[in-house]
Amino acid sequence: MAQQFEDRFNRKFYYLRLSVTDVCNFKCTYCLPDGYQPSGQKNSSFLSLPEIKRVVSAFADCGTSKVRITGGEPSLRKDFNDIIHAVASTPGIDKVATTTNGYRMAKQVADWKQAGLTHINVSVDSLDPRMFHQITGENKFTQVMDGIERAFDVGYQQVKVNVVLMKDLNAHELPAFLAWIKDRPIQLRFIELMQTGEMDTLFQRHHVSGVAIRNQLIANGWLLKARANNDGPAQVFIHPDYQGEIGLIMPYEKDFCASCNRLRVSATGKLHLCLFGDHGVELRDLLEDDSQRHSLIDRIQAQLQTKSVSHFLHDGNSGMTPHLASIGG
Repeated sequence: MAQQFEDRFNRKFYYLRLSVTDVCNFKCTYCLPDGYQPSGQKNSSFLSLPEIKRVVSAFADCGTSKVRITGGEPSLRKDFNDIIHAVASTPGIDKVATTTNGYRMAKQVADWKQAGLTHINVSVDSLDPRMFHQITGENKFTQVMDGIERAFDVGYQQVKVNVVLMKDLNAHELPAFLAWIKDRPIQLRFIELMQTGEMDTLFQRHHVSGVAIRNQLIANGWLLKARANNDGPAQVFIHPDYQGEIGLIMPYEKDFCASCNRLRVSATGKLHLCLFGDHGVELRDLLEDDSQRHSLIDRIQAQLQTKSVSHFLHDGNSGMTPHLASIGG
């Protein structure tokens, strides 16, 4: 193995979030309220399967053990199963996850599992079909819920469900979500609404603090679970009376970035050191041939030495990120 990816703050990177498209067929209020708009930029084609293999192999060679395939909506790629298989068959990669809006899961999740997908996150921002439609712009609640049940049918032991709680929209549904996971092996992941370049007004109107939710959970007997080195940023809580779990992702909490263990590669081949960084680093010119692996690794290693100790969300600075779909959330 080459040298473990590590930055100047001694943070090691075991987790790659790999976007394979920025196209999405939903119009979520906190991400793409006007729907997907093509960038119109030159060289905006998405990474090919050989390029994906090369970048994942380089990361695996430097200690990465988990890859999350993201979008946009990654299942919109016609070669999605091939991408899963390519990532899963890479030596050193033992977790292959995806984050999906779930609208294709009922029909396709068995194929995803067979291709090597080990973990699934599904976005479900409301258990009320009308509110789900209002937030996502799509009347697909039944299809998404059927997809979650189908995932259990084909053998997944747990499904993670992402929820962005928003004041005056779905925040009042917390009790309903808790009742839903009481007898289901679902890890609910409450994600604090994050400010991005195009969403300042929405953030100010609807932001809910994750700390308030955490205090409520602790008061009701929920206990913090230990974290593995390639886990995501969620603080996970368990309760003896619940089969499900709760994860809290709170980017505004002090020291949130201290445990950062993940890097991002966009669908067009740029390395992003932070979801809220101010630039991306071009990798695509080093993904043309297997012989470029050492140069690719050297470039990533060098860029890691420029990674900041923290994001600057507390200052209202979301970097170059216009919306979460642009680099895979």
